[in-house]
Amino acid sequence: MAFLWILSCLAFAGAAYGCGTPAIRPIVTGYSRIVNGEEAVPHSWPWQVSLQDYTGFHFCGGSLMNENWVVTAAHCNVRTSHRVVVGEHDRSSNSEAVQVMRVGKVFKNPSYNSFTTNNDITLIKLASPVQMNAHVSPVCLAETTDNFPGGTRCVTSGWGLTRYNAPDTPALLQQATLPLLSNNQCTQYWGSRITDKMICAGASGASSCMGDSGGPLVCEKAGAWTLVGIVSWGSGTCSPSMPGVYARVSALRAWVDQTIAAN
Repeated sequence: MAFLWILSCLAFAGAAYGCGTPAIRPIVTGYSRIVNGEEAVPHSWPWQVSLQDYTGFHFCGGSLMNENWVVTAAHCNVRTSHRVVVGEHDRSSNSEAVQVMRVGKVFKNPSYNSFTTNNDITLIKLASPVQMNAHVSPVCLAETTDNFPGGTRCVTSGWGLTRYNAPDTPALLQQATLPLLSNNQCTQYWGSRITDKMICAGASGASSCMGDSGGPLVCEKAGAWTLVGIVSWGSGTCSPSMPGVYARVSALRAWVDQTIAAN
């Protein structure tokens, strides 16, 4: 199955840019933080996008799935007036060859519940295709049948706050290595709020924070980085001793496939 998905990703992205294989290799150093941050190697997470309003304000992250589609969190409330910036690392720089994409259509999961944050996924169809290059390429998506066990080391990235009361989000893309938790482990922190459409990571001295929402949680599978979670919710103070909660891509993959196939 993984081989078939890699093949289909290659077809999506053009043969030069298979899914989950950055042209610029990321350097991941153990358990670092987005809260208290570690800068990512520039352009080493080439599927990372910044969702911005018309003023250029960054409000959420997202992940490029292929040249036409981006996945993010439903709670980001993306509108067609927003824009998707790909190929970015330093948001304070005007010298990067970013692509600023218009939003064509927004598909929020119809089962999304804003009270429980269940089914927290939105697909964005871009108004025109992105150009793949060494700084812009797609992530692989977890299969419906995939099981990433508790303890698996994964990486999340984003321009979210590096402490919950920081005055502004960082200019440089940050990354953190986080261990997955089983849902049984996660309910010890969050109780009955955890559903089978969620997956937890962290509680290890690192945390996602506000502004990271919608961004990727990726784990390596068969040598390719695979989107396992979408930054969803967690501690209101981004406490690194509480696990962050992510939308579970494997549980939402069927809806993703159906939506893309129909549109």
